[in-house]
Amino acid sequence: MARGGDSFSHAVRPPGPREFEQIRQLAYRTFGLDLKPGKEELVSARLERLLRGGGFGSYNDYYRHVLADSTGESLMSLIDALTTNHTSFLREPDHFDFLRERVLPALVSRISVEIWSAACSSGEEVWTLLLLLREALPGPAIKVIGTDISRKALDLATRAIYPADRVRNLPPLWISSGFSADTGTPKCYSVRPGLRAQVAFRRLNLIEPFPWSQKFPVIFCRNVMIYFDRPTQQRVIAKLSASLEPGGYLFVGHAESFSGIEHNLEYVQPAVYRRSGGTKGGLWRAS
Repeated sequence: MARGGDSFSHAVRPPGPREFEQIRQLAYRTFGLDLKPGKEELVSARLERLLRGGGFGSYNDYYRHVLADSTGESLMSLIDALTTNHTSFLREPDHFDFLRERVLPALVSRISVEIWSAACSSGEEVWTLLLLLREALPGPAIKVIGTDISRKALDLATRAIYPADRVRNLPPLWISSGFSADTGTPKCYSVRPGLRAQVAFRRLNLIEPFPWSQKFPVIFCRNVMIYFDRPTQQRVIAKLSASLEPGGYLFVGHAESFSGIEHNLEYVQPAVYRRSGGTKGGLWRAS
């Protein structure tokens, strides 16, 4: 059970085989994370702070506490601790080149364009997409939806304040039009209010039912399926495919492969897939 007082001073014993299996099964059951044997040290390193902070004497005590917490807050903290949120602006830049050159020209006549950044982490991908869309599509009303399972990552994305050294490699026009020096945080840039109004962030667990029936022309879901086992990957890919318009594009991470997975998407190039339909040349009808 949790203790008060000197909770940060007591040593936490690493998880034993049974305790690791409890955490592993909980992570898989609740958000699809596949913690294979051999990840015991990773689990210990990621969760030790939570155990020490809560004064738990063992991983079994902590596990029972997470299950008993009807608010879900303990489970959310566990998810935040175990998930990896590494990202950057213009990460895997060939995807953005492809989007600009091959995908967006077909959307220019639309009244509105809304795309989805799944597993958006701390928001850099969302703001990169928005800045690119604003430049390439001056006519349509633009919106980017960013989702992630981690509350911590979404808090950072919503705050939208980034160190200057992370922003400086963006095109100068993007920096001047999209960011301003943050007065409250030295050597940081803040996304301008006008851009923030074109983005919606929300928490979403990819293995749970999606809270919309909307179809998107473009979905970015990069570098998250590598943490799923094959059956979970297949289920998530099927749901993402169902969320694409006919002719819509799914972008995944370069380290992710659909090899051995049944799906109805057409391979376009490495890490880019397309749902069949639309017009010739891989483009779709403007709405």
